[in-house]
Amino acid sequence: MGVSNKNAQDNIQPKGNKKPLQVLHISKKDTQEINIEKTISQEEIKKEGIAIKPQIIKNDPVKKIEDNNENSKEFDISQQNLTQQDLNRPLNFSEQNTDFQLERTVDEFDFDESAFLEALNANEPIGATGETISGKVIAIESDGLYVDIGGKAPGYMPKKECGLGVITNFKEKFSIGLEMEVLVIKEQNADGMVTVSARALILRESWEKVSSSAKNGELINVLINGFNRGGLTCDVDGLRGFIPRSQLEDGKDYQSFVGKTLKVAFLEVNPESRKLVLSEKKASLVSKLTSLELGQLIEGEVLAVKPYGFFIDLGGASGLLHQSSLTNGSIRSLREVFREGEMIKALISEIDLEKGRIGLNTALLENSAGELIIDKQKVMQEASERALKTKALFDKKEQDK
Repeated sequence: MGVSNKNAQDNIQPKGNKKPLQVLHISKKDTQEINIEKTISQEEIKKEGIAIKPQIIKNDPVKKIEDNNENSKEFDISQQNLTQQDLNRPLNFSEQNTDFQLERTVDEFDFDESAFLEALNANEPIGATGETISGKVIAIESDGLYVDIGGKAPGYMPKKECGLGVITNFKEKFSIGLEMEVLVIKEQNADGMVTVSARALILRESWEKVSSSAKNGELINVLINGFNRGGLTCDVDGLRGFIPRSQLEDGKDYQSFVGKTLKVAFLEVNPESRKLVLSEKKASLVSKLTSLELGQLIEGEVLAVKPYGFFIDLGGASGLLHQSSLTNGSIRSLREVFREGEMIKALISEIDLEKGRIGLNTALLENSAGELIIDKQKVMQEASERALKTKALFDKKEQDK
């Protein structure tokens, strides 16, 4: 039994009446629109297949940690754009805008400022090099002694620094409790101990004494204790003094002066180089200078003419008549005023005992500027009378000192 299909006949087309195939023209634009629609449909299918995750409620600590992680990621992303030169350059944190404010807290305890300062003073080192300190002997050893100087540790004084020369009765001279002044010669070591010296203090005081004596032009008597090729040696308040042969009145048989006493003046005093030079000749000169006074009229012979003035022999001493003190007028040459061997009169205007120097002046003897050049003979003849008029000027100068 067959089944009939009514539509079958409709679907069958006569072979002789075939229709030509129709070509479907699809533009490029239409193709892109179809592709877009397919893409959208695929994404919608994927979304429909994704299961919805439950929402997680996070507490505050977890949020802070994640926020910090996010900030770190942002920092890492920003660093990806840096060049190699930027990476090699050291970071400058001052360029970053940091608004951090550190919260400071103060511990709750009592603070005594006076006690704190007192503790600092107690630990402050005592005894800088060159400082004079009073102390007390607290211990005596065979190689030195210890002096309490008020510090956290006593001062140590080696035996050779306990005095001048060789000390034979060491323990008898220094007893426990003896008070003495010492000079710090070496600052404290790791244990807080300083090195002190009585010898250095004596020598420093001796240098101060001879410096003052030299400045005042004082004369001293010294005992000659030795000689060498250059001269004689002596002791001056614990200092070694030297007298050159050229500074002796008679230096031919200078070795014979050993054991004798000579009167000398200070020629050079230099504590830094420890140089002390004395002179017998200068002592004779200073002795004559002490008999002179400012404003005194003297007579002497012109020894030499120099570009800056004249040297005048005053009988064992020489004075300088400087060109600025010669006349109040103008001169072309010094030789038109005085010559070598000529006897002149002049006023003493300066006496320097330390340097053994005498300054002379003839300009004060003039009644008018340049009178010494115009009428030198008249000025010399009336020098004694004119000197009396200038005496008041020197007296006032002496009072002003």
